[in-house]
Amino acid sequence: MRKTLEILRLHFEAGASGRAIALAVCVALSTVQECLRRFLASGLTWPVDLDEPALEARLYPREAVVSVPLPDFAAMQTALLGHKAMTRRHLWEQYRAAHPEGLGYSAFCAHYASFTERQKLILRREHAPGVAMLIDYAGPSLFVVDRLTGEQQPVRLFVAVLGYSNYTFACATPGETTADWLAAQVAALEAFGGVPQTAIPDNPKALIRRACRYEPELNPAYQDFAQHYGIAILPARVRKPRDKAKAETAVQIVERALMPILLAQQFFSLGDLNTAIGALIAELNARAFQKLPGTRCSWFAEERGLLKPLPAQRYEYAQWKQAKVHLDYHVEVDKHAYSVPHVLIGKRLDVRLAARTVEIFLRGKSVAVHVRSARTGGFTTLPEHRPPQHRSLTDLSIEKLYRQAEAIGPHTLALLREQSQHKKHYHETLRSSLGILRLAKDFSNDRLEAACKRALLLKTVGYRAVRNLIEHPPAEPAPAPPKLAHENVRGATYFGAGPC
Repeated sequence: MRKTLEILRLHFEAGASGRAIALAVCVALSTVQECLRRFLASGLTWPVDLDEPALEARLYPREAVVSVPLPDFAAMQTALLGHKAMTRRHLWEQYRAAHPEGLGYSAFCAHYASFTERQKLILRREHAPGVAMLIDYAGPSLFVVDRLTGEQQPVRLFVAVLGYSNYTFACATPGETTADWLAAQVAALEAFGGVPQTAIPDNPKALIRRACRYEPELNPAYQDFAQHYGIAILPARVRKPRDKAKAETAVQIVERALMPILLAQQFFSLGDLNTAIGALIAELNARAFQKLPGTRCSWFAEERGLLKPLPAQRYEYAQWKQAKVHLDYHVEVDKHAYSVPHVLIGKRLDVRLAARTVEIFLRGKSVAVHVRSARTGGFTTLPEHRPPQHRSLTDLSIEKLYRQAEAIGPHTLALLREQSQHKKHYHETLRSSLGILRLAKDFSNDRLEAACKRALLLKTVGYRAVRNLIEHPPAEPAPAPPKLAHENVRGATYFGAGPC
């Protein structure tokens, strides 16, 4: 309509010819003639007081369109997505059965395509400085060559990008296991020199135990990582890659910038490959943007100061497992048994296996910490985890028994020392000494001391001999008759005074 108004202005105000108007407005002469014809036929006068839509309606009135009922395209989309066997033709047939005068199949499909296109709206996300780190793995693999066999071993390319500056990090990992994901993220945070507020991954099983739009459940190792760095994990929605669009774009840029160069070379170790990747990534970050001022490095200089500082201690990857406490108050993990407090027998506990330590938790509370052992079939036991009756046995020593015997009496101590000389094995001595000291509880300290004194005289220092001496003490000798001093008692000398 702007050209139409210009044609009318040149005709009525400038008095230009049709050919001159056509050249000035860049239209055909027939178009100028048709425009003037329609204006004269409309009965309007120049200048016109109508806006462009009203003028268009007067000069170029549209033919009345016969309206037909349109199908419910939202319900149609739900039906198509809800069942694989549902087709557009089947839905069109249902629609025509209800509205015989309705759209033909081609128009039906065209209207549905227009409806679906209107649903593909894109929300452009703007990340504030220091807020988001988006992570993903590239699709194609790189390779490391075995020096001995020449075999190419595939490795995976990890990519992380900061949401504000687009500052990019990449490294190769052996695979996409939980350990690989976490090691790569630790390397990325150290390369950035700080920690953003959030990390936005996809939903790989290595990181996300149960995907959920509102409350995803992280794997314990990833949750441990998040707590160590104080970073919030916000996984993208399932099958919604645009939630981490910058990661998808960064992966594409890294693949195009690095893959052709790296695939043309041979690398014999993962370290050599990552050195080459680091050099290429540095060039990428220093390269000027195509549509933005500056470079990734210049934008990162602004963002870096807003990252949280790295913790003093580097994150150490640990596996999380569950184990049940056996009757011997030990849990078996990685073919080795570790003790826990005996009151937890029968409980199912969480075990954190780090490179050097084993930590055991009950409902998030640490109940035991051990140094990790590589001894298959072995036991690692802390004395404080044993029940009192077991601790009394394991803490038993002959010196402790000697102190108990000395408290009863010197003969008991002497007996224990003597009987230890007759035993062939240390534990045999302990068992016999325990039995002898037990007699003090069964009878009394005095009776045990007397029996030990008698046993030392008889040189029978065994447990059974001492017990028999307590249960069957020897009879007391008859007392000597008293000596009487009396005048009628003649005494023994009287009879030997002389011959009869």
